[in-house]
Formats: sequence, C-alpha cells, structure tokens
Amino acid sequence: MSESLNRRVVVAVASTALFDLTEADAIFRADGVGQYRAYQRDHEQVPLGLGSAFPLVRRLLGLNRRLPGGEAGVEVVLLSRNDPDSGLRILNSIAAHGLPMSRALFVSGRSPYRYAQAMNASLFLSTNLGDVREALSCGVPAGRVCPHGVEDDAADSELRIAFDFDGVLADDTSEQLYQSDGLEVFQRNEHDRAHEPLADGPLARFCRELSQLQQAIAHSPSAGAAVPPIRTSIVTSRGAPAHTRVVTTLRSWGIAVDEAFFLGGLPKSATLAELKPHIFFDDQLQHISGAADCTPCAHVPFGVANGGSAGWTATTLQ
Repeated sequence: MSESLNRRVVVAVASTALFDLTEADAIFRADGVGQYRAYQRDHEQVPLGLGSAFPLVRRLLGLNRRLPGGEAGVEVVLLSRNDPDSGLRILNSIAAHGLPMSRALFVSGRSPYRYAQAMNASLFLSTNLGDVREALSCGVPAGRVCPHGVEDDAADSELRIAFDFDGVLADDTSEQLYQSDGLEVFQRNEHDRAHEPLADGPLARFCRELSQLQQAIAHSPSAGAAVPPIRTSIVTSRGAPAHTRVVTTLRSWGIAVDEAFFLGGLPKSATLAELKPHIFFDDQLQHISGAADCTPCAHVPFGVANGGSAGWTATTLQ
C-alpha cells in the first residue's frame, strides 16, 4: 500500500545527532573507512550511546501516543552518511532504545540533506555544519545540533521547544537593519511597522506544523484535563517597542506560542536555564555558546548574522 508523509510533522535527523558516534568516528579518521566498517560490524549488537538530539526525538515520537489511531502525527526519519552495512548498528540501536522509527536512508559518505526534501521534512537536524548550511541554502529548514552538558530527565514527559525570533522563525530583514544602522533605527522601524507581519524564516514551517499538532492533541477525545505534552516558547533579544511585531507576525501565521520572553538585550542563558527546553534554536553562536551548559541548542546558520543576506525561500512538497 502506498503511504504519504504529507500530513505528518516530519523531522529528518542525522545519525550523529541521534547517537554518540565519537569513538567510531575517531577510528574512521585514524584508520579509514574499512576499519570503521569492521568496528561497527563487530559492535553492531552494542547499542550506541545517546546523542544531543535523542531526548528531543524521543519526546517527539511520544506525541503519537496522544493522538487517536489513524490521526496524522510525527515521523522521524534517519538520514545517515553511513553505508548500509555499518548502518546496521544504528538501526539496532534505534530498536534497542525503543524508538518507533521505521524509515532510514544511508548514502555512503554523500551529503544526506537533499533527501530531507524527498521525505517532506519540516526540519533537518545534523551535527555537520556543511550539511546544515547546504540544506538551508536549498530551502530545507535545518539546525546544527551542538554539544551540551545537560543530563536529560527521562521521567519528564513534557516536550519544550524554544525559538529565537529573527533569523529563525521570521526572516532577518529587521536583523539586517539592526546590523547596518544600529538599535535606534531598528526600534523606530519596528515601531512604525508594528502591524506588518514579517516573512517566514527558516523554521516557520516547523513551528506552524508543531502548533497544528498541539491543537490536534488538545482536541483529541483522550485529552481531557491532561497536561498538554508540548510547550513552545520564543526567547528573543527584542524588547519594547519591538515586541509588538512578533505578536503581529505570529497572529498572521495562525500560531499561538505558550510563552514569550522579550529580553531587551539581556543574556538568554539565565532564562533558558529556568525554562529548560529540550532544544533551543538560535541563529547567533554567541547565544548558543552562552546557553550550551544549561540547555540543548541548535544553531541555524542563516542570514546576515552568519555572513548571508536576508530572505528565505522554502522548498517543500506541500
């Protein structure tokens, strides 16, 4: 029977984001692909340790249990640079850790990001900066998962996702103005355009689909008075009067986030340490490096803050 992923929230994840392949990668770099394959084959019944994105993926997949049978939910697809033979250890690890994932693509050293479009993914997560940059340049929403020092609480079933705004959810036309003309001109522009929505940024589609999934879960027959399993937040350096345009933009997209933190230039790390998201997306490395000790982060290397130009053109199958 032919199946379609068009009605699902599809997240494509690289094997290095899902699992800890540090030891195997060291063998590959020191001894080459042959020894790497032999090592993976010899250890294919030894489950890999958890990667930075594992807690997020586990919770995303767990959302399907909150939907009625047959209702569109979340699909996580593995996109791996491994060859199929050494990839067997990764598939065995997926099974050993109880992840309900059935789709995996192994491309033997080639860049896997372009297959995210074939899977209709609204998000591609990888630890490979080059793959993430290429994905974004092709209109694929993507983030580079960064190492972090946070131990996951497996008993915490809530999924918390936090987003920066400019250059992540929205395009970075306002950020470009701030970079070129300074804070005063930026603030005046945002005040004057407070009721003009900004255009989509790289992760707008993912946030929109996540919001739709929240609504589907909230209106499912089993929801009752249960605590909602997803909590979304915006953590931005914007402050008044620039905050109004954020709300205007979200309203125009039909998105209702649970929390918004307009920090007015304050460091984000203290807020994130209290919020404890399972991933925080930001386009600026200074915010990522400041928060990595307290929360899992993903860098979105897009726009003027990363040496590019403003504007975002998404490519999807929808």
